[in-house]
Amino acid sequence: MSLRIALTKGRLEKNTVELFKRCGFDVNELENKGRKLFIPVPNFDLEVVLAKSPDVITYVERGVCDMGIVGKDTIMEHGKQLYEIMDLGFGKCRFALIAKNAEAVCGGYKKKIIATKYPKVAKDYFDSKNIDIEIIKIDGSVELAPLLGLSDGIVDIVETGTTIKENGLSIIEEIAPSSARLIVNVASMKMKKDKIDAFLAAIKENL
Repeated sequence: MSLRIALTKGRLEKNTVELFKRCGFDVNELENKGRKLFIPVPNFDLEVVLAKSPDVITYVERGVCDMGIVGKDTIMEHGKQLYEIMDLGFGKCRFALIAKNAEAVCGGYKKKIIATKYPKVAKDYFDSKNIDIEIIKIDGSVELAPLLGLSDGIVDIVETGTTIKENGLSIIEEIAPSSARLIVNVASMKMKKDKIDAFLAAIKENL
């Protein structure tokens, strides 16, 4: 049976296709996919599924895909039962605690309100500091929350930090780095070990 890998659509997808090229994989159909979400890589007996990042985790954990390429941030928020095999080194960013100033999230005695797209990451971070907070889940531009007075601060992914500065916010503390990771289904690691090992060898050689 073919190996099936789920790729996160967007920038990680583009970086992955470039990596596949260096590995000698036939990426012609991937580069000219149109609206297709299921694309074969004929010269490596590989099938590619394009999905949103949380769905990559779901597909790998549930075993409908053998492997996935997804950001560490998504693994920290959504991952449970999978093997994180390799840091691919691209798609670098970092989780950070962000606010107008340190006093907004560190000062005073009232319970702080934190807005975020990543409630698990935020909870784990504040639990590690034994700080009790209220978390508000935001799906859009999380930077708006402290500007509108909805929250005292936010936990979010930062790349350049430009958007944060332009909105009068500051990084108070960096929480964890993130980059693209190769993940593997637990059962596939045993059932398709030889094929996965061959794939890993090609990737390692061309990173």
